[in-house]
Amino acid sequence: MPARILDGKKIAEKILSNAKSETAALKEKGITPKLVVVQVGSDPASTVYVEKKYRACIGTGIDSEIRQFPEYISEEMFLSEIRHMNEDPKIHGILVQLPLPKGINGQKVLESVDPAKDVDGFNPINTGKNFSGADSFKPATLVGIMRLLEETGVKLPGKNAVVIGRSNIVGKPVAVMLINAGCTVTVCNRKTKNLAAFTSLADILISAAGKPGLVKGKMVKAGAIVIDVGTTKGPGGKLVGDVDFAGVRKKASWITPVPGGVGPMTIASVIVNTLRACRGLEGA
Repeated sequence: MPARILDGKKIAEKILSNAKSETAALKEKGITPKLVVVQVGSDPASTVYVEKKYRACIGTGIDSEIRQFPEYISEEMFLSEIRHMNEDPKIHGILVQLPLPKGINGQKVLESVDPAKDVDGFNPINTGKNFSGADSFKPATLVGIMRLLEETGVKLPGKNAVVIGRSNIVGKPVAVMLINAGCTVTVCNRKTKNLAAFTSLADILISAAGKPGLVKGKMVKAGAIVIDVGTTKGPGGKLVGDVDFAGVRKKASWITPVPGGVGPMTIASVIVNTLRACRGLEGA
């Protein structure tokens, strides 16, 4: 029996519908949530993601603004702009679209965002809280992944989880969240020898390597839950994931498609985090 599809688009629509109702309730109290998405330069892929976040905000009634700065802006000037946003009481969430151009220290920028407005969960304070299991803003992609796992109804404690990829954006933090959820976690990377020896033992397999077709059906344990975070442009500009979808679906119990899996959940989770930031700042 082929794996059931974890339809991120459909689940995200439910989340956004609830967010729309919550936004309306806040507005009745005279509170209008606001998210500012910050972009430096005009990278086409980044522009697509920025516009998706903006449209999601508008669709739920959240006030949103795209602040785009030229690629040649100085680091000092950019950090000054972030400080102004931190100090603006009308702004509840700040999201800096990555990657940033050369000449701007990305880590310094992420550190400069007010942790209470850091809806992407990349400020080191929020990262540290996530590591310890404390309440914090968690990266939107991670929130989306955990919600997808929740949708399967599978209890996480005691499960063997394998994460492919060790990036600071997905691999490392999702491993921490799975550890905090009670899983036994293995993190693999490009230097891992015999990758299949690890993936074949995984009850939960999350791939965030950015390498199309990396995970084949023969590498997956029967009945595994497979979450594909990889997004790479293939022939004709088509978006493809790390997982050989057709082959893996024959063995897995649940699988995410690309596109339509983790991506929409990430956008929806940004909205959820923005509303949470608004409630925290306004005491609503």
